[in-house]
Amino acid sequence: MSSTSIDDLLAFEEEGAPAGPKARDSRWRPVLRSLAWAAALVAVLLVGLRAVGLQVSLPVLIAGVLAVLAVRRVTALLAPPPPPPPARQAGAGEEDGSYNWDARDALRGAINQWERPLDWSSNRTERFTEVVLPRIGELADERMRLKHGVTRESDPARARVLLGEHLWTFLETPPRRTPSPRDLAVIVAELESV
Repeated sequence: MSSTSIDDLLAFEEEGAPAGPKARDSRWRPVLRSLAWAAALVAVLLVGLRAVGLQVSLPVLIAGVLAVLAVRRVTALLAPPPPPPPARQAGAGEEDGSYNWDARDALRGAINQWERPLDWSSNRTERFTEVVLPRIGELADERMRLKHGVTRESDPARARVLLGEHLWTFLETPPRRTPSPRDLAVIVAELESV
C-alpha cells in the first residue's frame, strides 16, 4: 500500500531547466534545424534556377532564403493563439462512471460530485444519510489519518476527541432531517479545523 497523501498528489513543483550538455543541445537544435532547411532550400533553388538557365549570386540566394525563413519564424511567433474549441454537450462517460478524456475541467467535475448528491438529498433525508454522510465521514477519516495517524475505526476514542462532540455526533448518528447549507458550512468548518 502506498503512503502517498492527498497533499502529495496535489502538490505542484516547477521543474527546473535542465543544466549541462542537454540544455545546450536543446538551445542549438532549432538554430541547426533552420540552417539545415536553409541549406536544403538554397540547394534546390540553385539547381532549379540553373536548370532554367538563370544565374543568381550564391550570397544573394542565401540571404533571400534566410530572410524568408526569418520572416516565417517571426510571424509564427506573433500569430494569435488558436480559438478555443466550441462548447459541446457533455460526452459519454460522465454519467456512467467511465473516464472521458474530453470532459470538462476537473474542478467542475469535483464540484458536481458534491453538488448532485446534495441536490438530490435536499428533500430526502435517507438519501443524504446513504450518499453524502459517508463521503463526509471518509473526508474526516482521511484528514485525521494524514494529520494525526488515526481514523474513526482504528482509534474511536482519540478520533472523537479530535473531531469534537458536534462533528462526532453528526457523523455517527444519522440526522432526522437533511442539514441546511448553513449547517453543512459549520460541519465543513469544523472538519477543516481537525
